[in-house]
Amino acid sequence: MSVAHKTSDEARWLAVVAATAGVAGAVGVVGAAAGAGLVTLLKRQAAHAREVIGLPLGEIAPDADKVYRKRYGGRPVELLIVGDSIAAGLGADTAKGTLGARLAKGTAKRLERPVRLRTAAVVGAETSMVPDQIAALPERYRPDVAVVIVGGNDVTHRIPTGDSVAQLVEVIGSLRALGAAVVVGTCPDVGAVRPLPQPLRSLGRRVARHLAAAQAEAALAAGAHVVSLAEVVGPFFITNPDEMFSIDRFHPSAAGYKRTAKAMLPSVLAALGHVDELPFGHLRPVVE
Repeated sequence: MSVAHKTSDEARWLAVVAATAGVAGAVGVVGAAAGAGLVTLLKRQAAHAREVIGLPLGEIAPDADKVYRKRYGGRPVELLIVGDSIAAGLGADTAKGTLGARLAKGTAKRLERPVRLRTAAVVGAETSMVPDQIAALPERYRPDVAVVIVGGNDVTHRIPTGDSVAQLVEVIGSLRALGAAVVVGTCPDVGAVRPLPQPLRSLGRRVARHLAAAQAEAALAAGAHVVSLAEVVGPFFITNPDEMFSIDRFHPSAAGYKRTAKAMLPSVLAALGHVDELPFGHLRPVVE
């Protein structure tokens, strides 16, 4: 989806989850007899939530690309961010509040080296679109570490999990071919999004968790570090929604990105060879 698309990611996600409620019923979330009534209910809930969420942020994230902490001197660590709106930093008020900027500053501080951030992520991207982000990089560009956050729009657009995961493996392979260590942040917990009423929220959580688990398994086998965003930051968004979410109550705020970057930093440092022990929710690749 281009940044000029008139339909928001969150609105489409709501409609898709409502449309897939019958599948959830088949696996025991609801009985078959109640399926039609539940779909009708979910469609009403989706329409209401679309009105509540709206598009207050637009579809262009702040541009945070630059060299952070130049004062340390020496060759900068090359940090690449690819993926969707979370990777791009939509919801942050300023460039310094984006996920990329937070990760760049945190990495620079821990390594006492400058970090050059390059954000190739695009708002609205599905996993299938990330190869184009990589292909558009300068020919001689070689990242030291690449962070991938993607999956929410695959849920939104009803991309089969197998296809999404296969595309993620392709992305990891392309990044590793460039010489980058790779860190994958798996699909976030959409159940934390308050404008989604029940049962719409629970159904969305189920779909997102299924994708996140598949992403983690495939990414580890492909040689990437994995961070379970639902585990490491999901609880903060559930217990502190007013602080963690931006004004659309769907994308992270600057505080939400600060928390997310802090949670992801251990795996970024581990991918760069500077951390041995990792906290809960972080997994090392099967083969590095």
